Amino acid sequence: MPRAETLALVRRYYDAFNAGDAAGMLDCLTDDIEHRVNEGAHRIGKAKFAEFCSHMGVSYRETLKDMVIFATDDGARAAAEFVVHGTYLQTDPGLPEAKGQTYILPAGGFFDVKDGKISRITTFYNLNDWIAQVSA
Repeated sequence: MPRAETLALVRRYYDAFNAGDAAGMLDCLTDDIEHRVNEGAHRIGKAKFAEFCSHMGVSYRETLKDMVIFATDDGARAAAEFVVHGTYLQTDPGLPEAKGQTYILPAGGFFDVKDGKISRITTFYNLNDWIAQVSA
């Protein structure tokens, strides 16, 4: 896949994220999507990813800003750096109590792309930074 198409695919994925459009996000993914979050479970498949999106939509309201997206020349891999602007809506088990706290958190994502779709997403953020912000 050409680099420009990979950049557009990742942009479309994040545009859907910012719009709260889980179906649009799922449309960007392979059926066997591998989803890794640095502080969470490893998931395989669209059904597991959809469950994750549903949970996140209840517990958090987030918008990603200051997005910068990179891709390899062959378009097989990509990365994005952004800042999460969020509100903690409902307590996530094992985390501090939610009281509508807001947070601003630098984060990033790494992608594999296969056959015009995202086949792996790995997301990184600093959980201790987030906990400090919502506990303040």
